[in-house]
Parts: sequence; structure tokens; C-alpha cells
Amino acid sequence: MAERPLRCAVYTRKSTEEGLEQDFNSLDAQREACEAYILSQRHEGWVLVPSAYDDGGLSGGTLQRPALQQLLAHVEAGSVDVIVVYKVDRLTRSLADFAKIVERLDRKGASFVSVAQAFNTTSSMGRLTLNVLLSFAQFEREVTAERIRDKIAASKAKGIWMGGPLALGYQVIERKLVAVPSETETVRMIFNEYLRLGSVKRLVDKLTELGVTSKIRTLRSGRTVGGGPMAQGALTALLRNAVYIGKIGHKGTVHEGQHQGIIDQGLFDAVQAQLDANNADRASGKNWKAPSLLTGLLYDMHGRKMTPGLATKRKRRYRYYLTHRIGVVPDGPPVERLPAHDIEGIARDRLAAFLNDRAALLDVFGAQAIDATIAAAQQLGDKLLLGGSDAKSVLQDLVERIDLRADEVAIALNKQSSLGMAFSLPTLSAPATKIRAGRQTRMVIDASDQPPAAIDRKLVKLVAEAIAVRDTLTTGTALSDAAAAIGSSVAYTARKARIGWLAPDIIIAIIEGRQPATLTRRVLSQASNIPLDWNEQRKVLGLDALAKAE
Repeated sequence: MAERPLRCAVYTRKSTEEGLEQDFNSLDAQREACEAYILSQRHEGWVLVPSAYDDGGLSGGTLQRPALQQLLAHVEAGSVDVIVVYKVDRLTRSLADFAKIVERLDRKGASFVSVAQAFNTTSSMGRLTLNVLLSFAQFEREVTAERIRDKIAASKAKGIWMGGPLALGYQVIERKLVAVPSETETVRMIFNEYLRLGSVKRLVDKLTELGVTSKIRTLRSGRTVGGGPMAQGALTALLRNAVYIGKIGHKGTVHEGQHQGIIDQGLFDAVQAQLDANNADRASGKNWKAPSLLTGLLYDMHGRKMTPGLATKRKRRYRYYLTHRIGVVPDGPPVERLPAHDIEGIARDRLAAFLNDRAALLDVFGAQAIDATIAAAQQLGDKLLLGGSDAKSVLQDLVERIDLRADEVAIALNKQSSLGMAFSLPTLSAPATKIRAGRQTRMVIDASDQPPAAIDRKLVKLVAEAIAVRDTLTTGTALSDAAAAIGSSVAYTARKARIGWLAPDIIIAIIEGRQPATLTRRVLSQASNIPLDWNEQRKVLGLDALAKAE
């Protein structure tokens, strides 16, 4: 019985596209040599498969090559028994990648042959020789890459442009950057407008209004990119680009370029200073409309300092206070995190109430509580209620520290404050508790001490919609059909239906406006842990008083 023929596939590769347009190129030469070798092994049962596997202009440092991936897929499918290449580095220049290829070949009982190096992978000696050759091939590739990187660095140090995406305002003529008159005025306008507006976001809106678009570039493939509205990130990169003052940047170092700049040094420096200032303010939260009022004052239930933070979700920014990482130890209490609005409101309102309480001030200052001192205290209280930077300065002046406790917020006053409170100082306290609302932990004033909230019509509407969804589902309608009927997702419809099973007294409290101020439509609609037990519902939603009344 004759042995099964060995189906041989020829693989060819060339790192660059140079010369591939010729009638007989490097790929053709490799294929011809490999086909001749296969023909010489005809007595061993070798036959050539008709498919061609050619990768032109692709590096051997990666396996992500279309023809190679197709060839390996055919090996996996069992339609190729031997891969034939002219030299081993045509297949790969990476020893690690070659090990992966050999592993795949071994699994399918296939082998690999190099024509010019006269060995194959069917013997242990062949594998050893191959690994040695691949080590040198990988070394050659890495040395070549280092040489290219060094050449680029040396050229840029001399101010030579070494390629890459062209900046708006320039074109390349004889491998040199030359200003484009029709674009230089646009670049200067962008720099001046940024200084005037002081914000990249506002600059984006302005350029969109003026119809200014990004630079149109043609890729090697012939495809054009650009020509659309400028994005915020691209504009920031443009404003940071030292090429506009006649310089070339390379890995954080700026060198004098051999091209002419189109922006004055003074204008460029002013723009950099504005960008740096905006970055610093953004990092500290100073440029936000609601500064962190309790910076450096707040401590969690375990005496660890809490620091402000910012988070962005669905293009909205949220402030919070988080236990400082320095205070966190392994196996210790978990990190605490609270929305800034909750705790700031409690601290601000409690201190403002104290500053506007004449009797409390008389108890603290005694005979020294003259009308001028009381008037000054009331002015500080007014600033607190107004919020913003004035409220922050008052809190930083009057408060020494604020401690979160299980059932209250304790506010220790500063003995060295501007009011001169140097005697018997009270520690102000505000009864407050933590509650879970959805995925958040909220700090709220104890519901038993808090005045009734006004009727929240949006919240009432949500409850009415939830009851309607609940009733629809109880008739046997599928959840997906109910979601389609109200135009919502299945997950949101399920949460809404769960709201429909709130305790009757909770629903009545919402309708009459007796719910806590923290229980809003947003909080209730996002709550994913509303229990079915009515008493548990009251606890989760901050309506414990209803349970006591029951």
C-alpha cells in the first residue's frame, strides 16, 4: 500500500514593499527556490499545494500576517503537511513565536523545512540547529531596531523632521517641514482663541461654530482621514506641539528644528501656562463650581483622614470623600466613601445654625458676646449658606476637625479662629445616619429630626409608573413585552416593577411629601437592593419612623 503524499505549502515574506512592483521580485525568487526543492523530493511523496502564501511588506517580528495566519489555519484543518520556506527568518524572527508555531505543527503532525539551511524539524538535531539560527535572527532584528531608534533620536537632535502625522499648518517638501500659508492663520487663530476663552472645551465649541476642521491627510493605502470637527484631545495636542515654534520634540526632550515656526514664543508660552493651570485646577477640583469644603477637616468612623475625590459617570462629575490610602492597613476596617454633597450640607447647616443662634453664642462667649461679635458670626453663617469658596474659607477658619460617628457628625471648633473662640468651646453635633440607597452609601440627617419634605412630583410620578408596571406584570404579561410597551430596557423595567411593591405607608408618605429629602426619583429609580420585606424597605429608604409608628 502506497504511503500518503506529503502536501507541501510554500510561504514567502519580505519586510518592505520596496521592489514588490517588479515583474519578478523577492517573493517570486523565494517561491521558485522552494518549488524546486519540493520537486527534488518527489520521490519522498512531496507534492505542492496550489495555494500561494505571500506576505509582502510585513515584519517577521509578529505573527499577525494574513498569509501566515491563513497557512496555519490550513495546517489546523489538516490540508497542509509541510511548510517550506527559503530561510527560517522568512517564517519568523522571534524565537518565542517560532516555539508557538512548532507547537501547533506538532499537534497536527506537520513539519517545517528551510531550503537554504538544509534542515527540518523532524529530528532533534534539526530543532537544535533551528533554535540557534532563530536566536541569531532575533538578535539581528533587535539590533536593527536599536540602530533605527538611535538614528531617529540623533536626527531629531539635529532638528530634522523624521516623519509621522503632519501638524496643521505644515506640509513636507523634500523631506522638510514648510509652512502652508492658508493654514498658518488658522493655527494662530486657534492659539489666540484658547487664550481668550481659557478652556479647550469652549474652544472646541467655537471652532465647530466657525467650521474649522482637522487637517486632511492621505495614507499610503490611498485612504484619506481628517476633515472633521476637532476633538478636545486633538486640540490639546495641537496647543502643546512645539513644532509651531520651530522645534522638534522627542521623548520629552525638545530640540531646535530646521523649519520655521509659525507661532511667537510669547504666545506659545502663555498658552502652555494656561494649560498647566487648568490641569492643576482640574486635579485639585478648584476649577469646579463646587469646591471641596471639608478638605483636611473630615475623619471617618475609625479616625482616619478622608480626602476629596472626583468621579465621572455618563459625562457627569460627582464629588465624594474617601478614606485616605495612608490610613488604610491590611485586614483593617474597610475604606469609607461618602457623596460630598451629603456631609458638606450637614456640616455647613449645623455650623450656620450655631452662628445664627444668639443664645448659643452667649453661652460660648459670655460677657464678651457683644453685638459686633454676634453680627460677625451671623455674617459668617450667611456665607456658609451661600456655599462656594466663601463657605470653604469659613469652614477652614472655624472648624478644627469633623468626625463621622455611628449616629452623628461631630464638629470640633477651632480655638484660634477669627472669632477668637478661645474658651469653653462646644463640640457641635448633628444627628445623622448612614443609609444604603442603591449602590451608594448616603449620610443623612436623622429622619425623626428632619422637617417634612415638599411633595416631589417626579418621585410621585415614578411610583405611579411603577404601580402600573406591577399591575401589568400580574396579568401575565412578559417582562420583555412590558419593557417594550413603556420604551425601557428590561433591567430598568424590572427595577421599576420592584418599586411598585413598596409598603403602602411608604407610598402614602411619598404622595404626601413626608419622605426624607434624600429620597429622590433618581435615588429610588437606581436602587437595586429594595427588599420585599416592608420593615426592611423602611430602613433602606430612611423611613424608620413609619415602622415605629406601626
